[in-house]
Amino acid sequence: MWTSWWRTKHRIFDVVKYFVRNSGTVEDTPIVSLAECRRFVIDCMMAVGTPKHNAERLADNMVEADYRGLHGHGINRIEMFLSEVQHGSCDAAASPEVLNESAATAWVEGNNGLGPVVGSFCMNLAIDKAKNLGVGLVACKGSNHFGIGTTYVIQALKKDLVGLCFSNTSPVVAPTRARCPAIGTNPLSVAAPGMAEDNFVLDMATSVVSRGKIEMRRKMNVPVPLGWADPLTGALRPLGSTEENSSYKGYGLAICIEILCGILAGGHYGPYIHPVFTTETEANLAQCFVAIDPCFFAPGFQERLTDLTTILRNLEPSDPRKPVQVAGDTQRVHMKMIEENGGIKYSAEQLKSCENLAKSLDVKPLRPIKQ
Repeated sequence: MWTSWWRTKHRIFDVVKYFVRNSGTVEDTPIVSLAECRRFVIDCMMAVGTPKHNAERLADNMVEADYRGLHGHGINRIEMFLSEVQHGSCDAAASPEVLNESAATAWVEGNNGLGPVVGSFCMNLAIDKAKNLGVGLVACKGSNHFGIGTTYVIQALKKDLVGLCFSNTSPVVAPTRARCPAIGTNPLSVAAPGMAEDNFVLDMATSVVSRGKIEMRRKMNVPVPLGWADPLTGALRPLGSTEENSSYKGYGLAICIEILCGILAGGHYGPYIHPVFTTETEANLAQCFVAIDPCFFAPGFQERLTDLTTILRNLEPSDPRKPVQVAGDTQRVHMKMIEENGGIKYSAEQLKSCENLAKSLDVKPLRPIKQ
């Protein structure tokens, strides 16, 4: 066998409408340690009344996002979470509760709590059930934006389990052949353990691009490429972008996730979810978390997974400068870079935004370790 060591909707739409295809790079900026990033998020959330343990769950998710290079869901999102709490559309002190359960399943009420708090609770519940029965499935309603799904599937990964999670989101994507948005970017994440930490870790939206990437380009004043959204309405497009390029696949995946989330758990779904950046009403997002124990199936799961990923990586690339990768490789490269640098590089715009935020909340500013 092969072996390896690898391991508000209008606001968004207006931004997209006025950008054209282009590219840009982030300038060299000061470095902020992971611990300092986490401290800053916790302090900000506690300043608006979030209990420390809940603020810590949110901070873990946001810092993990920036650590892995998923910047659209990192510290970039702190203002969104703060706004929801300050306006009362999210209860930062809430705790989830089980409404109904069997040996292998559970239905959870998130009580309008912070998404990362609800998500962590649900995945831990799914893990416990999988350890006993081989599989655990937990669906919840009454949740909010849960950040990166990677955080939850890694919870399962750390227990040598396969983890899956899904979430519905505010309607910013136009279905194939539609002009107006009616479904969310509806992300999915999957993690599976390989040998020597050669893990498969997938985190993706079912739209051409996540909403977070649009936000990041707006903050850095970098134009959005053509094909990401409808140039007239600003609605994001499903994976595939156009019908000719099989956008029905991304559209179909989004509905599959909606079936496992809003439809199964009884939360809001599709156009019933409030528009992005809205704080007047509760989101009532629905999510689904699955854990699978490979020990209940054929022996050698990790060996076979690493065998497959190694074969794929060793395929001759179409471009010699770009070797073949599998999901998780890019994140590992980024994490190694962060470790070598001693922290995360944020753009000048992000650092300025955090400085203004600190002043408004009367908390200690985000302090870089290198100028």
